Amino acid sequence: MGLITGLLTLPLAPVRGVVWISERVVETAERELYDPAVLRSRLAALNQELEAGEISQEMFEAEEERLLDALEGHIPPR
Repeated sequence: MGLITGLLTLPLAPVRGVVWISERVVETAERELYDPAVLRSRLAALNQELEAGEISQEMFEAEEERLLDALEGHIPPR
């Protein structure tokens, strides 16, 4: 970046900084969201909720299928 370009775009520096930080946050969140260990812990928690009677069998099966698909890489988890 040249001196003149740098000076002309200086007012945009805060915006570029916010965009850069936002991109890093999204990358970190996606990495955690797709982490197999996180998906397995969600499955374990889901099983505990079913055993405790906090969710119905239908809810359990739907969520379990979604998490297993995400774990296998077929769909991104929510």
